[in-house]
Amino acid sequence: MKGGVRLQQRVEELCGAAIRALAADPLLRFRGRRLVRGDRPVALHALHLAPSLEDDDFTSFRGVADGLALRVAFSDPALHARMAPPVPYERRIFDLLEQFRAESLVAERWPGARRNLRHRHEQWSLAFHHDGLTATVQGLLFYAAVQVCRARVMAEPVVEETEDRIESSRMQLAPRLGVALAGLRRERFDQTAYAPHALSVAHTLATLLAQADEASARQPAAQVDRERRLRLSLWLQAETGDEALPAADAGRRDHVGGAGPPYRIFTTAYDRVLRAGPLVRAELLATYRERLDTLAGASGLNVPRLAREFKALLALPERDGWSGAQEEGVVDGRRLAQLVASPTERRLFRQERQEPTADCVLAFLVDCSGSMKQHMETVALLVDAAARALELAGVTCEVLGFSTGDWNGGRARKDWLRAGRPPRPGRLNEAWHLVFKDAETPWRRGRRDVAALLRPELFREGIDGEALQWACDRLRARTQRRRIVVAISDGCPMDGATTLANDDPLLETHLRAVVDREARRGEVEVCAIGVGLDLGALYPRSRVLDIGARPGHAWFAEMMRLIGPSAAR
Repeated sequence: MKGGVRLQQRVEELCGAAIRALAADPLLRFRGRRLVRGDRPVALHALHLAPSLEDDDFTSFRGVADGLALRVAFSDPALHARMAPPVPYERRIFDLLEQFRAESLVAERWPGARRNLRHRHEQWSLAFHHDGLTATVQGLLFYAAVQVCRARVMAEPVVEETEDRIESSRMQLAPRLGVALAGLRRERFDQTAYAPHALSVAHTLATLLAQADEASARQPAAQVDRERRLRLSLWLQAETGDEALPAADAGRRDHVGGAGPPYRIFTTAYDRVLRAGPLVRAELLATYRERLDTLAGASGLNVPRLAREFKALLALPERDGWSGAQEEGVVDGRRLAQLVASPTERRLFRQERQEPTADCVLAFLVDCSGSMKQHMETVALLVDAAARALELAGVTCEVLGFSTGDWNGGRARKDWLRAGRPPRPGRLNEAWHLVFKDAETPWRRGRRDVAALLRPELFREGIDGEALQWACDRLRARTQRRRIVVAISDGCPMDGATTLANDDPLLETHLRAVVDREARRGEVEVCAIGVGLDLGALYPRSRVLDIGARPGHAWFAEMMRLIGPSAAR
């Protein structure tokens, strides 16, 4: 599943770059599988702009990217929203016609974009047809209208494979839509002038679909036809939202913020909070430390420079006494006698001295799940260098991790089996919370234990929500003014036994709930670094670590943007 999510992320990165270039908008990007401008979703609604990795090729995704870019560049969303009809049937068709208008404005100097758009439309059309939706009167009527409208607006032929199939429906639509179709093509350069023709098409087609639906309902039909009509009807009546594309999350977004059934744990008898260092033989741990030092030396990281930058980012001015003998400031009564002895003396003042102090504690929470094994050297190098730099900057730092005591549930699952497999048992594994370096231990004494991050046997499965709650509770007990948890992960929570024994995405739902709850409490800042993957769907504050890049300052620049004061606001 994580491999599929990673592939989806890579495709969206490439498509996002194309969208930014074509739309000339550097703020556009995919975040959490939605197109956003900065932090706000871009509302774009068109059925053919929702491809899937399973059924569509990369050219289809390029066509989607080009279509989204043209919609952003040539369509005014506020004007579109004002002119959109209130009836769901009509509004969906109106949305689709506006997308066709935007695509028709593709520049002649972009023949590749035009080919991509055509390819995507054909892929969607054939999928609609092969799925059996054109087997009903309503589906065929809707499909024919889409083909005719796009062909007229884009000045392109209809899809050849289904041309004969839609011929009778085209004849039925021609006298009713002829004038409006001509207006669509003629006014495509002016959104305001185009809208009345689009509204006329939407109203006429919605009326025809409703009539066809009533006629079909009065006649006996096979169950499969009823199901096909229902699927088309549900799509046409669906409410549009702010998502550019349907979210391809690993699970549903249910029960966030306390709604729905509470998070469940079958047993906590085998849960442990462990120091990571003693879990590795001393000789092997020394080897890991030597290897980590070698990696750090080869990377060329300038730790003192990083420390200065962290201090400038996190430190705040604090009172640190007074500086006397100043030429301006507050009068220093102890020097007034000097004014009598030397009337020309000007250094009679004192100024409050302020020293930047980092009153902050930061905890790295490392996902020690099996899929992170391939990145453990990268993550260990990042965390080790950051911990050293933060300590030099005066920031208290913890290095924490989480894993499970065994694969596939371990002893907790065995207890569940002995209990007769009760349904919905909740979390079904042995949760391990690992301390690689605590806040009280300086880096020089804790550096050996940090190297335990290179121990592959510690990486099993991940129960992220409980680990995040544990890390936040640890920081809440600290006295520092600012408390930050930086989760480092490569995707969604995953525990095989829990997933198989429950019928809902329990772990992911709980993680979202914890992130949301901590954001509302405001005592601990929660953010995340995605290892080659955007975690924006799980953590509102997140950055992506480019694991393909050479280790260097760019890694830490992303981290500083993540934890800076502006990010906290």
